[in-house]
Amino acid sequence: MVKITKVKSGSIFEEKESYSRIVAVDDWIFVSNTAGRNYKTREMSEDAVEQAKQCFNNIEGALKSVGSCLEDVVQSKIFIPCVEDAKAVMTYVGERLKGIDPQRTVTCSPLGAPDFKVEIEVTAYRGASKAESEEITIQL
Repeated sequence: MVKITKVKSGSIFEEKESYSRIVAVDDWIFVSNTAGRNYKTREMSEDAVEQAKQCFNNIEGALKSVGSCLEDVVQSKIFIPCVEDAKAVMTYVGERLKGIDPQRTVTCSPLGAPDFKVEIEVTAYRGASKAESEEITIQL
């Protein structure tokens, strides 16, 4: 039987907009688009890289709640509304995900409010960090 776990973080938007921070279907873990706001203090830096750091802190906390970790991430989607911030944000993202190397999509398009400089969404597979992996290089 399939087990579905829905994790709420307490955000008022989860209730208003009907979504969960995480939906885990057996070992597949889908983390909603996550902003760079500190959910405890409600503070959010005006700096895009600082927001990206907080995004990852939020994501790591959410993954931990279902027995997973950042190293289990297999897919990432990075949303950066201001193209000028993309290089700095992606440099940080590259450092944070070094060695994990998930599939990646990067989009530069507007977010829900102008103070959001970056949002990150990930998909993880519980235990992927311990799985045997193979890296293949192809010529395109």
